[in-house]
Amino acid sequence: MADPRIEKLAKLVVNYSVSCKKGDMVLIRAPIPAEELALEMYREVLRAGGYPIMNPTFEGTGEIFYKEAKDHQLDYSSPHMKWIYQNVNCLIGISADLNTRALSNVDPKKMARTSAAGRELHDIFGKRSATKELKWCGLAYPTHAMAQEASMSLSEYQDFVYSACLVDKKDPVAEWKKVSKGQESMVKYLDKANKLEFYGEDTELKMSVKGKKWINSDGKHNMPSGEVFAAPVQNMVDGHIRFTYPGIYMGKEIEDIRLEFKKGKVVRASAEKGEDLLKTLLAIDEGSNRLGEVAIGTNTGIKQFTKKILFDEKLGGTIHMAIGSEYLDCKGSTKSVNKSAIHWDIIKDMKAGGEIYADGILIYKNGKWIA
Repeated sequence: MADPRIEKLAKLVVNYSVSCKKGDMVLIRAPIPAEELALEMYREVLRAGGYPIMNPTFEGTGEIFYKEAKDHQLDYSSPHMKWIYQNVNCLIGISADLNTRALSNVDPKKMARTSAAGRELHDIFGKRSATKELKWCGLAYPTHAMAQEASMSLSEYQDFVYSACLVDKKDPVAEWKKVSKGQESMVKYLDKANKLEFYGEDTELKMSVKGKKWINSDGKHNMPSGEVFAAPVQNMVDGHIRFTYPGIYMGKEIEDIRLEFKKGKVVRASAEKGEDLLKTLLAIDEGSNRLGEVAIGTNTGIKQFTKKILFDEKLGGTIHMAIGSEYLDCKGSTKSVNKSAIHWDIIKDMKAGGEIYADGILIYKNGKWIA
């Protein structure tokens, strides 16, 4: 018997996250192991009156690509994908890793080149997302490999995933609307803030968010969700920060990341493990050595680090920041937007003494919002 939570997840994503309407063209991008979930998505899109386009992917293509691709192939941007990004109304992306370390031995410079080649697609995606022309959602289908990374059995990991998505509840849509309402007060408060200060272990970081728009992440773009985020003013980030969780980029781990900022730019970077990759990522383009996001994780139902950013960045009691591109939704009344070929999130635990001040007022302490 099929897991009823899969059907509920498909209904939630199609009808709530991307709000599929009659006539919407919907791309469903999914690896073969996620077939059961992808087919339910296909069914729900048809029921909603949309036009589903199934885009199955195969495990191992990334490994083959980086092993065989010549320079001109690393720098290639697909016109087919450009058309898709310009024309589809909804995009549903499902991950279901069978080998989370498949790209561990790939040359970081090759990864950087393919990221740079995708800049135009990234920009199209960002602009259409900001104007709501493109509705999208990323989610995960549980696999043995992902469960192993999280130090769980497959059944335990399935329970974790579906619980985090709230599809173990009677009415998941109603539950996500409660989350949205609860986070809205944080967003309204932060929208009025001009300056943020972050303190914690090896951390003293100050930034301006004046004029930026804070976003209530309530299950529309990620499933699960549970965070509020904005972007700092481009040239107004100063100080240093140590990220206590490993940063993971295409299956590669970068541990004990320390960044120092001056006038918005990273002027010093180090890592206990993976420092070469860290410095390669920071050098991809002009925007990759600046912050494109600052966020507070609010999902207290996610209780442990799983090495899957979709879940980990929402961990209650944490903050995360992203080097690289800024979501256009965050532009607000400001003129400048940080642009880059990458957007890479890194997480810091704030539960042991972490503090956030907004315009000199303590609003967050020991992993909890207190404003």
